[in-house]
Amino acid sequence: MLEHYLDNSATTVVSPNAAQKALEIMTRNYGNPSSLHMMGLRAENELRAARKSVGARLGAAEDEVFFTSGGTEANNLALFGACYSAQRRGKKLVISAVEHSSVMEAAKRLEAEGFTVSKVAPRSDGKIHPEDVAEQVNSETVLVSVMTVNNETGAIMPVSDIFAAARLKNSAVLCHTDAVQAFGKTDVKARRLGADIISVSGHKVHAPKGCGAVYIKKGVRLVPRQYGGEQEKKVRPGTEAIPLIAAFGIACDEFDIAANAEKVSELNLYAREQLLRIEGVTINSPDDALPYVLNFSAGRIRSEIMLHHLEALGVYVSSGSACAKGKPSYVLDAMGLSRERADSALRISFSKYSTKEDVDALCSGVAQGLRIRAHR
Repeated sequence: MLEHYLDNSATTVVSPNAAQKALEIMTRNYGNPSSLHMMGLRAENELRAARKSVGARLGAAEDEVFFTSGGTEANNLALFGACYSAQRRGKKLVISAVEHSSVMEAAKRLEAEGFTVSKVAPRSDGKIHPEDVAEQVNSETVLVSVMTVNNETGAIMPVSDIFAAARLKNSAVLCHTDAVQAFGKTDVKARRLGADIISVSGHKVHAPKGCGAVYIKKGVRLVPRQYGGEQEKKVRPGTEAIPLIAAFGIACDEFDIAANAEKVSELNLYAREQLLRIEGVTINSPDDALPYVLNFSAGRIRSEIMLHHLEALGVYVSSGSACAKGKPSYVLDAMGLSRERADSALRISFSKYSTKEDVDALCSGVAQGLRIRAHR
């Protein structure tokens, strides 16, 4: 049976060149970059090359890029690090109500420690609007965190306008964006976004799991979440995972954002057209969402049931954020969708390797699932 993988927002296949680089580091160039001998120097050169590659994609200097174990750690470092470093100025942070769980849970913990957290809900278009964020910013606000692209719906947030509006209310506020779903798919540049801190992840862009990075603008100080050696300028100490980091750098070198966006946009449009031909299907993603993500509801069939029906046909999709592990979507709830519609929601997500055959298999499976349900 052919497999049709449409869950690329959860993770992506590692590109052959990235996998080869990881293998090379693990078996040949396996020195510790902190060691003073030649093997350590070669490992350090690999680390520098990867930092340069990631930095170039962010429009950042090499010394503004710090490697982490992934997007979750990057988001935790951003929230805790920024709030702890600035708490003498105030103890309030403003986030969107549709952030990734790694931001939501970090904010929940900060609230338990005495910080005030304001959550801004999206409007009916699925987006966070600048004026709604600015309304929550005051002199006590030390951090605003709004994701660049929502991981469940693909909604593109106007983060540059959001951050500009927030700074009009409080010029000292730090601005963070979780760009995990945007990085490598759209042009994520720190200056253009107006961000002080940006989180990205490797396994969403055809690099191995276990590696991410955080951009920290020069002059911005984050309190570390862990302590140890001198690695990553003590922002994230611990021996660097050079095989994963080097592979991440290779994956970044392979980005062809314009060409991939054109292909994926065509696939997204094709998927929308084919899905809407199926009675009972509605689209939840905004019309102008990032084309890599498409959220839809399949009649009155609960998403978990449809997901496993599709899985039996070799079609792999998600019922929401992979990190939610099947829990009801707070993102769709914040958008004001009915419980029935939210309970039947599925997310498909494309990569540069996705095909029309994948979409055809999906639509055939959804139509079949709805017919089976109708006859019961």
